[in-house]
Amino acid sequence: MSEAQPSKAIRMLQAQEAVGRIKAMEGESQPSTDVDLFVSIEKVMVLNTGLQEIMMDHALRSISYIADIDNILVVMAKRSLVLSSPSSGDEQSTLPSNAQQKLICHIFETDEAHLIAQSIGQAFQVAYMEFLKANGIEDPNIHLKDTSYEDILQQQEIMHDELETFTKKDRQKDVIVPKSKGEALGIVIVESGWGSMLPTVVLANMSPVGAAARCGHLNIGDQIMSVNGISLVGLPLSTCQEHVKAVKNLTAVRLCVVSRPPVVEVLIKRPDKKYQLGFSVQNGVICSLLRGGIAERGGIRVGHRIIEINGQSVVAVPHEKIVHMLSTSIGEIHMKTMPMAVFRLLTGQEVPQYI
Repeated sequence: MSEAQPSKAIRMLQAQEAVGRIKAMEGESQPSTDVDLFVSIEKVMVLNTGLQEIMMDHALRSISYIADIDNILVVMAKRSLVLSSPSSGDEQSTLPSNAQQKLICHIFETDEAHLIAQSIGQAFQVAYMEFLKANGIEDPNIHLKDTSYEDILQQQEIMHDELETFTKKDRQKDVIVPKSKGEALGIVIVESGWGSMLPTVVLANMSPVGAAARCGHLNIGDQIMSVNGISLVGLPLSTCQEHVKAVKNLTAVRLCVVSRPPVVEVLIKRPDKKYQLGFSVQNGVICSLLRGGIAERGGIRVGHRIIEINGQSVVAVPHEKIVHMLSTSIGEIHMKTMPMAVFRLLTGQEVPQYI
């Protein structure tokens, strides 16, 4: 429970108290769950990394406080208590604005706590600007700013315009894969990466002796739009895999694909270090992304491995140096990335499981 409008000092004390409550006793292991954190101008959402189940889903406006304490990120969301109204039967009425509110506190451990906290703050700024614009209100501070984040956003071109790519029929091709009855296609598919305008699956590997490789018309990096007319766009990876497995007893399979290279070219325009890139990275892998920010528009996708930054390979570069390279880069930032699963398969770190 909390005061409806506490001071920042009280909020920080609450954050520290929450961290203290869940911290394991000395000598005990700290229970934790790996998660993916997604930030947009509408909501903050957390998914279980392995199962991709929603563990937390809060509207951005409900986030009342964010704090980063060393490598700990604390996110507080308010939930107004609802009381039954004796004069209105089963109807409910919310508490007055000065009443106490229920506070939900989420605690994350990450080396990118400060960057993620800044990204959420940046999401608030963008959402505020969008609100002013939608209601025809001029920002009262507009004359006090050099360049707003919204201006930077407008200057950032959208890389790999996926909606245009995937809606143009001349970009798509149907590939007929002849095969024996009972034979698998012999492919590995992975997610295209959160942040994609049109999420689907990517062809990550092919068995050299499999039906897909034998047909000679498919390449690693191709995005599969449909299998025998069944669209895979927007479906979970597990569902897409089931659709691929379901064709095992057929003698021919029709795949609709969009040819794409496995390496994604990224271009982010950042005029000054004071403008956050809007994504975080852990050991070279992009693990969170500000929805609608310059990074997403520039081609950054969650779950992708950074291969190169401004022409320099970072495959064997330590995490701290990658973070330093990104945080200090200004101007045009050129990057190359690919889905982490594709990277692991291509580098022999993972044994392909063909379906």
